[in-house]
Amino acid sequence: MLQKASQRGFSSTAACLRRRVILLPQAQRLAKFGTYELILPSPANLNGDVLRQERLHVPAAIPRPEYDPETGQPTVFLSKPHLKAGEELEGVRKACKLARHILALGKSLATVGTTTADIDRIVHEEIIKHGAYPSPLGYIGFPKSICTSINNVICHGIPDTRALKDGDLVNFDVTVYLDGFHGDTSETVLIGDVDEKGALLTLATKEAMEIAINVCKPGVPLSMIGKVISEYARRKGYSSSRDFCGHGIGRQFHEPPMIFHYENNEPGIMEEGMTFTIEPMLCQGTAEYVKWPDNWTVVTQDGGRSAQFEHTVLIVRDGVEILT
Repeated sequence: MLQKASQRGFSSTAACLRRRVILLPQAQRLAKFGTYELILPSPANLNGDVLRQERLHVPAAIPRPEYDPETGQPTVFLSKPHLKAGEELEGVRKACKLARHILALGKSLATVGTTTADIDRIVHEEIIKHGAYPSPLGYIGFPKSICTSINNVICHGIPDTRALKDGDLVNFDVTVYLDGFHGDTSETVLIGDVDEKGALLTLATKEAMEIAINVCKPGVPLSMIGKVISEYARRKGYSSSRDFCGHGIGRQFHEPPMIFHYENNEPGIMEEGMTFTIEPMLCQGTAEYVKWPDNWTVVTQDGGRSAQFEHTVLIVRDGVEILT
């Protein structure tokens, strides 16, 4: 997912934005949001060691995305949506098919007692076995191959040695770079016996994504996606993140157009050949966030849980096709 753009265009997902924490007292939080473990930063997150850890190996023969080798910043920026057809569209399809396979593998490994670091390592090996590169690895310094966001983590969680626990919600966000194209998808998984409030949040987030996909077709304003998601979230009693958004995808990890998941008046209409992600992040309480000192992990200000689902979609002549 992409952090909301500034006036200059797409802003860095690693721009560090500190905000005041307003955690509810534990008893009040549990009564309001349900039963789950609050995810707090480890010493490695606080002192930056998480970003200095050795990265998993990728064979030199596997093509890399267009990132600066020193900073991980993308080196190519598009000023407008690039419509896909022919060989380009086939390339996106193949990358999305692999992303879907990798996500399914990650989900199958998500059991009580397994660490997200172990899952990251196994799916990393599966990605490179297919001759692909894990798109998050090294992207603006991100140290792992997938994002794993648990409970009150909205997005960009870094896999670590914490074992998954009964009652956790964990989002697996997978992007792969195959033969010059990226494919991107994510899903929130219930670990063990999740309480009713957590299960309902997860279901509503999936439904919000599906409702948004169903309105897509040529000629529809891109802003319609945010409108239907935010309306649905409000009906269910949730908030939708305004700070992280979907995005176009293809040869670049993040391309125009930006896809906001809240009501907005941004210009742009859907066109045949557009490929972009729809990835709402719904929160039990406030969607306002705090970013940890690791410069990536984003958590809710009040400690409420968040869930996310994501598909890459293609706008076709008579509607929309889900590629992941």
